Amino acid sequence: MILVKRTLAALVLALIGIPAVIVGGIYYNLLIILLIGIAAWEYTRIFHAIDHNASTILVVGGVVAILLGRAYFPDVAAAVFALILLVAMAIHLIEYERGRDRAGSDFAVSVAGVAYLGWVGAYLIDLRAMPDGLWWFFLVLGAVWIADSAAYFVGVRFGKHLLSPRLSPKKTWEGYWGGVVFGTLGGAGLAVLWASLGGPVLPWWQGAALGAVLSVVTTLGDLGESMFKRQAGLKDSSNIIPGHGGVLDRLDSWLWGGVLGYLLIAWFLL
Repeated sequence: MILVKRTLAALVLALIGIPAVIVGGIYYNLLIILLIGIAAWEYTRIFHAIDHNASTILVVGGVVAILLGRAYFPDVAAAVFALILLVAMAIHLIEYERGRDRAGSDFAVSVAGVAYLGWVGAYLIDLRAMPDGLWWFFLVLGAVWIADSAAYFVGVRFGKHLLSPRLSPKKTWEGYWGGVVFGTLGGAGLAVLWASLGGPVLPWWQGAALGAVLSVVTTLGDLGESMFKRQAGLKDSSNIIPGHGGVLDRLDSWLWGGVLGYLLIAWFLL
């Protein structure tokens, strides 16, 4: 039953997400803003469970403002980010004056959420907006998806040695390295495929190198979100997506993939 729910939910998400990625522009940007905005709400929910009163309005509103700024007003996006941090300080010092002794920690959690989900998350918008962004998006996120899927299936079949017992008791080194191998091969294969379909002409070995770097590193995004949830004693960030948990549970590796993919492409491949 759980597998059926996961499959149906994945199909619905694909039917919504893939056309938006292909069309790009406002449709894609609004979808990313919606998803990351929900993830920001889930982030505050996680920390509320352990008495860190991050401001939900500030975090969600700040994340949305940064994403909109990076998408449509890039010249002022950094200023918007800075102003949000000042507003966060003002909100939490007022909370301290009203008797909230942990307001300093609350401020840190609020700022971390805005920076991580807003500023880092905006690279998913920047990646799609690059020249040939459709192809780059599918290459980067395709390699991440292949690595994640391979890590799961290899881990289930062959996993014996735990990768991170405290953070993610089901992840194994066998699964991790399986993900790296298949993510590397996937990057090479996708580079050849996209070139044959009219995308950027990228040598297979560069696609493999991109896939390898992403496969090695993006697992940290998954483990990072697990760190939040384990500290809060939660299994999922929410139950919005049947069989999958929350939006943040699905975006954890993509956040790392978006920023790292964008920087690697901008620095080394363009």
